[in-house]
Amino acid sequence: MDEFFKPALDCSMWPEETGCLIDKARSEGLALAWDRLAKQTPQCNFCEMGLSCAKCVMGPCRIIPGLDRNQGVCGADADLTVARNFGRFVAGGSAAHSDHGRDLVEVLYEIGCGSTSAYSIRDEAKLRRLAEEFGLKKDGDIKQVAKTVAERLFADYSTHGPGLAFLGRVPKARRELWDKLSLTPRGIDREPVEMLHRTHMGVDCDPVSLCLHAARTSLSDGWGGSMAGTEISDVIFGTPTPGKTKVNLGVLKKDMVNILVHGHSPVVSEMILAAASDPAILAEATKAGASGVNIAGLCCTGNELLMRRSIPLAGNHMMTELTIVTGAVETIVADYQCIMPSLVNISQCYHTKFVTTSDKAHFPGADTYHFTPHNAGELAKQVVLKAIEAFKKRDPSRVNIPVEPVEVMSGFSNEAILGALGGTPTPLIEAIKAGTVRGAVGVVGCNNPKLKQDEQHVTLTRELIKKDILVLVTGCATSAMGKAGLLVPEGASQAGSNLAGLCRTLGIPPVLHVGSCVDNSRILQLCAVLADAIGVDISALPVAASAPEWYSEKAAAIGLYAVASGITTHLGLPPMILGSPAITSLAVSGLNDVVGAAFIVEPDPVKAGKLLDGHISRKRLALGLSA
Repeated sequence: MDEFFKPALDCSMWPEETGCLIDKARSEGLALAWDRLAKQTPQCNFCEMGLSCAKCVMGPCRIIPGLDRNQGVCGADADLTVARNFGRFVAGGSAAHSDHGRDLVEVLYEIGCGSTSAYSIRDEAKLRRLAEEFGLKKDGDIKQVAKTVAERLFADYSTHGPGLAFLGRVPKARRELWDKLSLTPRGIDREPVEMLHRTHMGVDCDPVSLCLHAARTSLSDGWGGSMAGTEISDVIFGTPTPGKTKVNLGVLKKDMVNILVHGHSPVVSEMILAAASDPAILAEATKAGASGVNIAGLCCTGNELLMRRSIPLAGNHMMTELTIVTGAVETIVADYQCIMPSLVNISQCYHTKFVTTSDKAHFPGADTYHFTPHNAGELAKQVVLKAIEAFKKRDPSRVNIPVEPVEVMSGFSNEAILGALGGTPTPLIEAIKAGTVRGAVGVVGCNNPKLKQDEQHVTLTRELIKKDILVLVTGCATSAMGKAGLLVPEGASQAGSNLAGLCRTLGIPPVLHVGSCVDNSRILQLCAVLADAIGVDISALPVAASAPEWYSEKAAAIGLYAVASGITTHLGLPPMILGSPAITSLAVSGLNDVVGAAFIVEPDPVKAGKLLDGHISRKRLALGLSA
């Protein structure tokens, strides 16, 4: 285990596009994430175990269970310290994704008020369906519908509202369990704020109580803020439908102005894409000697454009620094979340301009453009023109695009999946009953420099599809799957015979790309639809989730809301709770008795595949199906 968690710095271990660019960066005197990790190793054992506390100035304290330093100055022991730290970790992740959702609701409100011309409603039918779902008037002027839906979702962010609008999607048995355990989220903002209050010294001193409130906090994200972000993005920018595009660093073009959109919010990236299509701006690119303007994505902003516009994806979290090292990127346009501060310094070593767009995310040394619904269109044009000016300063001798792009299929929204099945989940349920699809696993999340890049995602996924288990993928796992040939129908050759046959019949990949990290809410909703159709709780379904290479607070919130919703979840790296045997036991086994699901922590992706396969077999047998 110790050997597994050592950072891998030998470039020969990495995929071609990663290894050669790490070599290039080092030859040019640049330190990357892997180098910085090496300098931090060994990392603080107290922090890794969750046993350090710096929440007041009586400390900081380091708890050593079993010795005379087994309590902090305030008297908090290991269990309480770990629970407090984990609760705050989950609160941070829940707040991040939910605040993303708020941004989309605010844009919808501006559309409804008629105060923005940059944005419009692209899926009117979905907006009217949401209005009906919320018990609002769905007919009439579409702007008025937009305004009333936005106002209803604003109420979800309040501390005392009518209850989350999307809770009606939760199966009855799960809602009753949440009510019994006081897990039903009361407000998107209320729960993380209360988590911060509870973890202040001298408030909630019961570790189990804190862990249960962490679950309620995560649910306010999964069934609240993230779900709002997904659904309103569909309304404003269009609900995704399947289409083909390409991924990896090969999507960069030597003869074009390359602009990478990075972060998580489609509010900015959609405007950059529109500006890059403006004939006047394209004429400026031609004058600069470029054959055009090439937009590509990074991380979850890239996933948003991949899903809706079939815009190529250049890479995931651990590729962001390396895109600049290619020497071919004119501008990185960043909004917020998962954006390494190092990108500013690395950009300054090239001709690349690093542009930030959110008033929430300031990066010293970056070029800042504060995008709002009122100025987004004009600012996007300015940013693209800045990129064209940067193209003139590109040094061709420093350009190295090491690979050719590979094709992927994307755009599998729930509407697209159910639409392909005739608008009902019945064909999928019948396929599950017959064993054609034995179950489904959402393989999601970030990647981490502690692990060999992409290997955990790909190896685990191949193990699953060989067992006729359908995989749904979101976020940073997407480019890994694409490069491995798993996001095209031809990828069915890597699947078991039953799943492969279904994929060939439907013309789909064995791994379906369902969006960005907030779009894990699509997986929640799909599970709820299946559970309702079968007449069971979500915890009875042959489904699971996995975050093999996770790193962020958001991933912890996602994993916890999956478990609290009844979906057993695998983690490739342990959360910082191992300093408390009681909290660790609760996470990996005790939660089964509370919410019907728990965490599996296993760094070996082959072993993890076997564990998830066994879990799905047990769920099938409990439903009276063959294993």
